[in-house]
Amino acid sequence: MFAVIKTGGKQYRVAANDVITVEKLDGDAGAKIEFTEVLIVGEGADATIGLPFVAGASVSAEVVEQGRARKVIAFKKRRRQNSKRSRGHRQHQTTVRILDIVAGA
Repeated sequence: MFAVIKTGGKQYRVAANDVITVEKLDGDAGAKIEFTEVLIVGEGADATIGLPFVAGASVSAEVVEQGRARKVIAFKKRRRQNSKRSRGHRQHQTTVRILDIVAGA
C-alpha cells in the first residue's frame, strides 16, 4: 500500500519503511510524527482519492535526523562594472522514516 502526503508545500509518494527528506519539521531524532494531509491512499484500482484529503487517513513516521541541504550559491555579476555579489544558502531539512499507513474509514 502507498500514500501521497503533503508537507512543506510539496507532495511525496510514500510506502512503509521509506526514508524521505522533507522540509524542516519540529522534533528530535526518534520523535514520532503524524501526517494527516493524505491525498491518496491505497493500491491500484482500490486507491482512495481525497477531495482534497482522505477523511480519517494518516501516515505515521519517525524522525531519523535533522540536517541541512547542500549549499546553493547565488552569484550575480555585472560585466564591465567591477561589481559582483555572492550569497550562499543552506535549507534546513528533516529525514523521516515512514512507519505505518492508516487508510480512512
